[in-house]
Amino acid sequence: MGSECGPGGSQSRAVWCAHVEGWTTLHTNCLQSTRPANQQSCFRVCDWHKDLYDWRLGEWNQCVPISLQTGRTGVCLQGEEGIQTREVNCVLKADSSAADDAICEYFEPKPRQEQACLIPCPQDCVVTEFTPWTTCSKTCGLGLQNRVRSIVAPPLFGGLPCTNLTEFQTCAPRACEGRETVFSLKVGGWSECKLPSLPPPPTSSAAPLRTARQARRRNGKERKGNRDPEMRELIKSKRNRNKLNRLEDELWNMEIGYQSRQVVCVHRNGSTVSLSQCPHWSLPETFQSCLMTKDCVVSEWSVWGSCSKTCSDPSVPQGTHSRSRQLIRLPTGGGSECPQLEESQACEPEGDEVPPCATYAWRTTEWSECRVDALLSQQDRRRGNQTGLCGGGVQSREVYCFQANAELLSYIYNNKDKQALKPVDVLLCKGTTLSTTQLCQIPCPVECEVSPWGAWGPCTCENCDERVVKKGFKFRRRTITNYPTGGEGNCPHLVEAIPCDDPSCFSWQLVKLEECIPEEDMDCGEGTQTPQVRCINSEGTEVEKEMCVDEVYPSSVPCVVPCPKDCALSLWTEWSTCSQTCSSKTAEGKQMRTRAILAYNAGEGGSSCPNTSTLQEVRNCNEHPCIVYHWQTGQWGQCVEDTTTSINSSSSAEKSTCTVGVQTRKVICVKVNVGQVPPKKCPEAPRPESVRPCLLPCKRDCIATPFSEWTECPTSCETGVSFIRNKQFRYRMIIQMSANGGQECPDVLYEEKDCPTPSVCPVYRWKTHKWRKCQLVPWSIRRDSKGAQENCGAGVQTRAISCRQLDGTVADVVQCLKFASSMPVMSQPCQLLCRDDCQLSNWSKFSPCTSDCVGVRTRRRALVGKSKKKDKCKNGQMYPLSETQYCPCDKYNAQPVGNWSDCILPEGRVESAVGMKVQGDVKECGQGYRYQAMVCYDQDNKLVETSRCNSHGYIEEACIVPCPSDCKLSEWSNWSRCSKSCGSGVKVRSKWLREKPYNGGRPCPKLDHLNQVYEVVPCVSDCSQYIWVAEPWSVWKVSNVDLKENCGEGVQTRRVRCMLNTVDGPTDAVEDYLCDPEEMPQGTRENRLPCPEDCVLSDWSPWTPCDLPCSGRGDRERTAFALRLPKEGEDCPVSMQTEPCLLNRNCFHYSYNITDWSTCQLSASAVCGIGLKTRMLDCVRSDGKSVDLKYCEELRLEKKWQMNASCTVECPVNCQLSDWSAWSDCSQTRGLEGKMWRRRTVVEASQGDGRPCPSQMEQWKPCPVRPCYRWQYGPWSECRVEEVVCGVGLRFRNLSCFVSDGSGDGKSSIVEEELCAGLEQAVDGDKNIILEETCTLPCPGDCYLMEWSDWSPCQSVCVKGQRLDFTPVQVRSRAAIAQEPENIAQCPDQEWQSRPFGECYEYQWMGSPQLIWCQRSDGINVTGGCPPMLLPGTDQSCDPPCDKPQTFCSEEGVCMCEEGYTEVLTAEGMLEQCTPIPVLEIPTAGDKKSDVKTSRAINPTLPTTVQPGRVGRTWYLQPFGPDGKLKTWVYGVAAGVFVLLIFIVSMIYLACKKPKKPQRRQNNNRLKPLTLAYDGDVDM
Repeated sequence: MGSECGPGGSQSRAVWCAHVEGWTTLHTNCLQSTRPANQQSCFRVCDWHKDLYDWRLGEWNQCVPISLQTGRTGVCLQGEEGIQTREVNCVLKADSSAADDAICEYFEPKPRQEQACLIPCPQDCVVTEFTPWTTCSKTCGLGLQNRVRSIVAPPLFGGLPCTNLTEFQTCAPRACEGRETVFSLKVGGWSECKLPSLPPPPTSSAAPLRTARQARRRNGKERKGNRDPEMRELIKSKRNRNKLNRLEDELWNMEIGYQSRQVVCVHRNGSTVSLSQCPHWSLPETFQSCLMTKDCVVSEWSVWGSCSKTCSDPSVPQGTHSRSRQLIRLPTGGGSECPQLEESQACEPEGDEVPPCATYAWRTTEWSECRVDALLSQQDRRRGNQTGLCGGGVQSREVYCFQANAELLSYIYNNKDKQALKPVDVLLCKGTTLSTTQLCQIPCPVECEVSPWGAWGPCTCENCDERVVKKGFKFRRRTITNYPTGGEGNCPHLVEAIPCDDPSCFSWQLVKLEECIPEEDMDCGEGTQTPQVRCINSEGTEVEKEMCVDEVYPSSVPCVVPCPKDCALSLWTEWSTCSQTCSSKTAEGKQMRTRAILAYNAGEGGSSCPNTSTLQEVRNCNEHPCIVYHWQTGQWGQCVEDTTTSINSSSSAEKSTCTVGVQTRKVICVKVNVGQVPPKKCPEAPRPESVRPCLLPCKRDCIATPFSEWTECPTSCETGVSFIRNKQFRYRMIIQMSANGGQECPDVLYEEKDCPTPSVCPVYRWKTHKWRKCQLVPWSIRRDSKGAQENCGAGVQTRAISCRQLDGTVADVVQCLKFASSMPVMSQPCQLLCRDDCQLSNWSKFSPCTSDCVGVRTRRRALVGKSKKKDKCKNGQMYPLSETQYCPCDKYNAQPVGNWSDCILPEGRVESAVGMKVQGDVKECGQGYRYQAMVCYDQDNKLVETSRCNSHGYIEEACIVPCPSDCKLSEWSNWSRCSKSCGSGVKVRSKWLREKPYNGGRPCPKLDHLNQVYEVVPCVSDCSQYIWVAEPWSVWKVSNVDLKENCGEGVQTRRVRCMLNTVDGPTDAVEDYLCDPEEMPQGTRENRLPCPEDCVLSDWSPWTPCDLPCSGRGDRERTAFALRLPKEGEDCPVSMQTEPCLLNRNCFHYSYNITDWSTCQLSASAVCGIGLKTRMLDCVRSDGKSVDLKYCEELRLEKKWQMNASCTVECPVNCQLSDWSAWSDCSQTRGLEGKMWRRRTVVEASQGDGRPCPSQMEQWKPCPVRPCYRWQYGPWSECRVEEVVCGVGLRFRNLSCFVSDGSGDGKSSIVEEELCAGLEQAVDGDKNIILEETCTLPCPGDCYLMEWSDWSPCQSVCVKGQRLDFTPVQVRSRAAIAQEPENIAQCPDQEWQSRPFGECYEYQWMGSPQLIWCQRSDGINVTGGCPPMLLPGTDQSCDPPCDKPQTFCSEEGVCMCEEGYTEVLTAEGMLEQCTPIPVLEIPTAGDKKSDVKTSRAINPTLPTTVQPGRVGRTWYLQPFGPDGKLKTWVYGVAAGVFVLLIFIVSMIYLACKKPKKPQRRQNNNRLKPLTLAYDGDVDM
């Protein structure tokens, strides 16, 4: 069975014959020769074929414009879209043979075979405008004038080639008088340098011959006599110098060869003729010496060195290793320069035993003490006295870097010094540093709060458990309502005692008296009241009655039940509160009770009413003297070790530094208003303790890190002899401060010492040796030239160069190549004078100047020897013997330049006591200085060093940095009284604005329109603190008095006052509004005074409470009882009253009401931090009235609320800034615009109402102005050809030192070269200094190419504003210059060169219709570049252009149809053609075809002005006929408009006319308001 994968399979399909309309027919109806196959072979693809087949992608073909495919062509404006195609085939990977695409498509979709592309338009060559015409090439006769232009953009993408760069025109200044010169001597260029081909010498070599000659010379000199040692040493050193002068070292290996050139005589027409035709010319030299060209030779690279990284960690940056190669030979004679001798590359250590890299992490010291003073505002009075501050504060810590895996590495390296906490350089730690400040909290001390004093208790024994001493005291107590910090010891005394007599621990307490029972079963008369009592202890708590056995039991109280004819009196009121708490000589305590006459007696037989004085009783109370004692305690002392338990706890003390100690305090007995008294005066039972155990604070030792490593000393050597002695230091950090007697911290945290004396860097310099003899071209070669017999003329001389150290020792040349200045020249041209040459002495020094800036100075030289007699040497122009120059002038003036710097405060800061940086410690305001740079110019307005103007480079001016002023508010006002006297209310206090913040001070809190800020807290007033107190009723005032009966209707009054209620009862009267007006007792009452023998009832008892909840079904009642029974036969009135319990009338529900939270309240010593917010609970009646809490408490309602909660007041943390960084380096070391910057960062942003961060986070000041010196080429000289008219010559230029101010305006001046001596010789970064080059001086009549133009600005290839991936170019050109009209045909072709670079430029037509030119986007006028179809006057600004009939290009660059035509668009949205718009004929009386209206859609965005391409807008509704008369329809339209106008005027008149008043009629039929009334109808 064959394989199921691969070729060999077959596919089949159905084939049938179909009619063109789609229905099936017989096969015979179709042509059998065109029948498709119904079977084909196929390839069955399996998954493993994926590794065998793949898509092969061909290269993209050339971009073909879409216009070629669509058949539409047009003018290219900005570029054109195109399509690129490529071949994509499925191939077998093994042999790249083609396969079916279905195989590859099984695994991967077929890649795209075409893509869009952009085709730039052909870019024509762009040239500049012509220069002005040159002067005539001849001064007489027929000559030529030339004008040239240069290329600024080369032709690209098939653009038009460059036109002629030169134009000629003939000129004839005047006719020549004599015969014109037609022959010229022309020299060619020098050939390459080559060695002379000398015959080999007979001896083996030149070097042994020279050695032999030197040996014979030394032997001869030695035979002349022995010399002293000094002479021998001198001779030895001279030989060494001579050896150095000989460049025999292979490193230099300089060889001198020769060059030759041709000298010919040429005719003006360019033909060469015999030299004899130029007899009047002296022939120049045709040979010269030269230095053979030799390239630099270096050795092969050495092996790579070891990697600088010695540990393995991918996160640590890679190390480097380097390799080098040796210098074998230096280049000479312009040979290629030496390549780089050293190179390095990144590396990672290799091997299995590479240790891990050290890792570093941040670590912190402990937080410092919490400080609140840093948060105080400027106006806070507590800044003067900071003791007792508490609440929110700030604390700081230091962050340092340490080696996290030091212990691991010490184990790996077997290092026993495991100091993991040692600080290291902070730069080793990466990532964000830890915070150095945080908010903290100092708990505020809680003040002790106590309740008011309770009432004095009974006289009781000091200790009822041990009643040994019969010493009694009366006590009163108060309780702690708010426990203070530190325990009860910080509270005032809670118990006061008064000595008393006859103390008792238990007593009988009268609960009430029973009813008065008459004696002997009488209905009235005298009787007794039995007391109802209970036994209580000294604290008022009920106990068993057996405890009061020893006490006198209260006896029955006599009473009287009045008979019908007796006087009826009310019951005694309760005894009033005692008027004094104690008794003295001047004040005694009194209590009073009263009763009133309720009915008078009968005239006869009844007991009469007592006198008024007997209706009131007074008794003494609180008869104990005002002698009050209490125990007074002092502050607890320090916790000290308890010596009594030290022996027992010694073993445990060794385990821990914390032990149990004791505290003591002073306890004394104090007599109020007197002072300390003996302790026996005070009761012993409530005496406070004077000793208590305590926990000694744990000792805490100081923890400090080990010292860090010494900082590294500079490893580099010092370049000069005078150096600064560097310091190295080390430091350690205090991690934990000592406390409670622990080991103290070390005093020394920072150590420094001098670094070892650094070595002086080896200074390398080039040493030049004396020039060797001038070498001429060998005589065998130049024997036919001038001066050959004299051995004179031009030659080349060489000298040796060696590398020396500062002490003169010889060093490797490579060191000088690295560290020394540029290498001096090793060869120079020289001249051996011939007999006819002029010899001159050296120049003398310049003569002295009498004074600066006045006169001139000169220097001279003289002719030497026979030159004095030669006439040509006496030519002062060729051989000047004196030079004159103006005397130097040293006048300087200084002037400021640039802007003033920021105001900079003096350096230095104030450190706080604990080393913590706090805002306010840093001097951020006050007097500072600002700076302006000074510049110094000399008399020629050249920039010089500022020291010439005796200036340090700055103008300094004092300035002020304004200090920030915080928002200033007043102190808090006192709290207002609670807004309610009963229940929950609010109380308010406020601050008001005194001064707004400025200069970045702390902002104000949110103020109201009165510039005040309020604080509102809830409050609850005790509803029982103010009560109504009613005095007894007055005697009845009967209005209709029956004198006989003394009874009838009457009125009683009493005084009702609002009084302050205390523990001892009502005390002082207050304003009535403080008491509840609803609960005010009646001050008057009207009633009937009972007559004798009438029933007299007591006052009504209080109403019984209603049953809750109030449902409206229950009742309440009150009762009265008969004080005097009526006579027989009469009954007493009803002694019980009932009323229904109605909600919110006499029956109420009660519920707790919770107030809102108060604002967060802080301690008076706190600024912010954790505070307390409170809310109040009061009892509210169902009708909304606040009542006393007892109503809710009696119902035992659930209290589910938390009344106090901690809260936080955001701390006003001022913005914390880092220190200013060090001043940066100058942004420009030279010039006017150098600046130094320093910056700071925000360490901690402001919080709350803290002072915000300032906006100035960086400051600058100017750098001293230093001149910008640079090397710069001078202009090239004219081409010089020696002693002939034309040919190949040389041109020269100078390298000069220029100075500028670096401002970029291009102004610079030449100065002395010594000022650039410290600069490397380079021009615009190019170190290859070229001061001379060959040039060609054209012969008379030659047509020649001029010098290259400057490189044009760079230009990129852009299409539709997008830069394409074509290399941008620069271009330069050279044009041909002709001198003779007959030689124009021999002119060489113009040349241009391009090089890659680039920027995008655009070209645009400029000017008016009279004057039009093309301008590039950088402002240069050019020829070419602007599309000709966009030339003003042509209507071709659309892309593609509007070339269809009846089309024009709109201002928006869109092709549109003219009036009367509509656009027909292609599927792509392009304008295809313009078709006429169908017209609608309007029949008229006249010509039917003369009035046409055209309906056409108008683009609303188009302007209404006349569009280009049409004369104007045509009216298709013509009002005039062919005869010039108005048409009929115009009259109809006018009539319609007239009628419409009359209608509009009429409507306006009617709208504005006043309405008439309506007449009144007798029958007033005005409309009445609609009312609804019910008449009893059920239908209603």
